[in-house]
Amino acid sequence: MKILAVDSSALVASAALCEDGKLLAEYTLNNKNTHSETLLPMIESLLSFFSLDVKDIDLFAVSSGPGSFTGVRIGAATVKGLAFASGKACVGVSTLEALAYNLRFHRGLICPVMNARRSQVYTALFRSDGETLTRLMPDSAMAISELDAILSEYGEEVTLVGDGYDVTESGFEKTKLRYLPERVRHQSAFSVAEVALKEYREEKTCTDAELCVDYLRPSQAERERAEREKQENKN
Repeated sequence: MKILAVDSSALVASAALCEDGKLLAEYTLNNKNTHSETLLPMIESLLSFFSLDVKDIDLFAVSSGPGSFTGVRIGAATVKGLAFASGKACVGVSTLEALAYNLRFHRGLICPVMNARRSQVYTALFRSDGETLTRLMPDSAMAISELDAILSEYGEEVTLVGDGYDVTESGFEKTKLRYLPERVRHQSAFSVAEVALKEYREEKTCTDAELCVDYLRPSQAERERAEREKQENKN
């Protein structure tokens, strides 16, 4: 079974080609270019190396949020288009769960964090026994100080992962943290594929039309509009 997975939910763009759970190739860029310019060429390059066509892919997977509103939309739109064109199923994967999968073989508490600006992060919490991840907290958006208070209650070391690593680490005062090398902090499309394979085995796939994203909170434009409407109602 061949899976093509993408993650464009933050600055890093990643695409991976897998077969029966084995990684064939992964393409990752951290050049801050617009994902709409890089994602399709990355996919085309992966397929060409193996002389494959989109129709040869059995399942398409994408990190469906949270993350950058624009990045999440680009990734979802790309997978929707590929799935529609080939008539194949797809899977939307939590960006935070995929990040935690980067460290699936690391025992202990794993806390994915994505920078949500304004001293906030998108986050969740998992525990790994070295093989399996157990979710301890749902995907959430919260202040870094609030996350610090929650994690410190566990009284053990926590490993952060994600593009919010630095801002979260500097904002923590109570939680004991375990250092994680920069190389494995970023999104990995292979991790997206691993979660997607699990979802597939649990019969949780969807059609391109059913694929949806989860931003966890309104966009800046929506927040500003709500604020304007609130002010107008007061007047």
